[in-house]
This record gives sequence, C-alpha cells and structure tokens, in this order.
Amino acid sequence: MNSFDAFKDPALCRALLARLTGEADTPLRFMEVCGTHTVAIFQSGLRALLPPTITHLTGPGCPVCVTHESEVACFLDLAGRDDVVLATFGDLMRVPGPKGRNLKTAKADGARVEVVYSPVDALAVAEANPGRTVVFLGVGFETTAPAVAATIKLAREKNLRNFRVLCFHKLVPPALEALLSDPDINVDAFILPGHVSAIIGAAPYAFVAEKYRVPAVITGFEPLDILAALLDIVAMRKTNAPAVKNDYTRVVADAGNPVAMAVMDEVFATSDALWRGLGAIPQSGLVIREAFADFDAMRLPGVSLVETPPLAGCRCGEVLKGKLSPDGCPLFAKACTPATPVGPCMVSTEGGCAAYYKYRLDL
Repeated sequence: MNSFDAFKDPALCRALLARLTGEADTPLRFMEVCGTHTVAIFQSGLRALLPPTITHLTGPGCPVCVTHESEVACFLDLAGRDDVVLATFGDLMRVPGPKGRNLKTAKADGARVEVVYSPVDALAVAEANPGRTVVFLGVGFETTAPAVAATIKLAREKNLRNFRVLCFHKLVPPALEALLSDPDINVDAFILPGHVSAIIGAAPYAFVAEKYRVPAVITGFEPLDILAALLDIVAMRKTNAPAVKNDYTRVVADAGNPVAMAVMDEVFATSDALWRGLGAIPQSGLVIREAFADFDAMRLPGVSLVETPPLAGCRCGEVLKGKLSPDGCPLFAKACTPATPVGPCMVSTEGGCAAYYKYRLDL
C-alpha cells in the first residue's frame, strides 16, 4: 500500500469512525467551506456514516456557486458584444442568469465563448483574435487567483493589449467572518479548505478560534483526513480549547505559499464583493490594481454591475449558508436536476445540490 492509498484504508477508517462515534456524545454542526470537501464527504459515503450527533453543513466553498447574480449578468452582457470573445473555464458555461440565459445559450445565439483549461490558454485566444477584446472570466478563491495574476503579468510582457480579465475572485476568510457574525447561522466548527490554505496558510483563520471561540481544522480530502479532523474538533470542544489546527501539513505550510501571495498582492487589491446568498461582504474580493488597469475588463466602456434579482425559486443562497439542506429545496430533484439546473449549486460538480443529488443514499 502506498502512502496515498493509506488515507483511504478501510480498516483505519472504520477504527477512526468507531472512535468518533464513541467520543462525539454531544451535538456538533460542522461546515466545510471547500467544494472538493463537499464532494469527498458525499462520494466516500462518510456523510451517511457519521454518528447521529454530528450534522454536516455545506458552506460557500463552490466558486461557481458563490458567483453573484449581478456578476453572471455582467459576463452575459459582455458575451453579447460583437467585438468580445469570452474565455472561461467550462463549469461557468451552464450557470443560469437572467431570463434563463447562460453562456451556453449565448454561444448558441452567436456569442464567441471559448472554454479554456488555464488562464494562460486565454492568452493564445487573444493572440489568435487581434481584432477583438478577449475577456477571461476570473472567478474562484485564493486557489486560482495567483495563476490569473501571473497571466496578467505575462500579458503585459507580451504586450497583448486586447486581453482583459473580468475579476470576480473572492477571499474565504471574510466569508467565514460573515457566517460567524450572522446570528441565524449555527455553526459549531469548520473544516477549512485545503487548496485555499495551501496558498494563504493558517494565520488568516486565527480569528475563527480567537474571536468566535469556534474550532477549525485545515485538512485534506481523503476519508482519513476528514475523520481525523472531526476527531480533533470533538477533542477541542470537550476541552473548551478552540484553535485553528493544520492537519494537512503534507501540502499546507503554516505560512502558506509566499510566492503565490506575492504575485496576488502585486496585481490585485482587496475590495468589497458580492456573494450569492451572503450579499455584500467587506474586503472579500479582489480587484485589479491601477498599475494593471489596461487589463481590467471592468474598465471597458459600459461594463458595470447592476442590481439583478435572484433566480426565481432557487434556494442556492440558503444552501451556501448552511441554512438549508439541498433536499429541503422544493425544486430539488424535481424541476432542478443536473440535466435541468435551476441554480448554480446544481450546475457545478462542486455544488452542494449536485453532490447531494449524485451521491445521496437512503440509509
């Protein structure tokens, strides 16, 4: 057995699960804030095997899902321009926008939309379309922001003046603060995102334990990672000693990745941002600095965020806040399925509704 497979070892998992069942003798509501954790917990069957005292909540950890309605409307508006080519990751193609439109329908109507696998690929699109403005849709958290920042720097080196980024990147720690300060959201502990933490480290989460007295653990995505994190959380609650622990040291350094953070800071500045379901959160987003203004799609003529109503009937926002289980939405598995998604939580493979639909077990 190699070291990777060891984190899935059934015997070790059963042992940790038995220990967790014995020690978790008081109610615990934990939230993960990473789409990969969402899928891992469902796919591994852990959610169905957790002791009855433990409740799993899906948080705002899906990048596509938290992209605000106004932001979706903005990139759909750009798609309608004859002189624009949009470059995007594939999971944004089917995110519903106003009047049921999405990038897939926009492309069917004649919009130039290119699916790319990295932001650097969008530079090749710009080089191939010198007479058009190529706009890369920058969504996601601290995980993807450094690569987008590096791509903007590369575009300047290449003097690609027809390349722009529509920057809707978001930052995880301010979203946790928004959740913890909301009296209507009852979260006892957090499993913190491994990918984001690989960039920012552990220190930005310190307020979770220090200010709100809530335990939190950075962990990986294998069953043993998640079970060990839950055992740490239970132990911290029993001793009334909340802390932010890094259990993912094979990937996450406590100080994060200073090179990645430096390129982010060089290209981006923090700003208030809109989140689906959570609304406006202070200093929770990234905007392109003045030094790189020529690559900022928000500075194109006529581009702005306008007030956009939520999708009719969709309760994705409540799912993202942990206030509603996916199957608590009246549309779930009826009008809203992966084949006919009403909201983004059913579109993305990292969305809570999509994971619940695909892996739900009647046990």
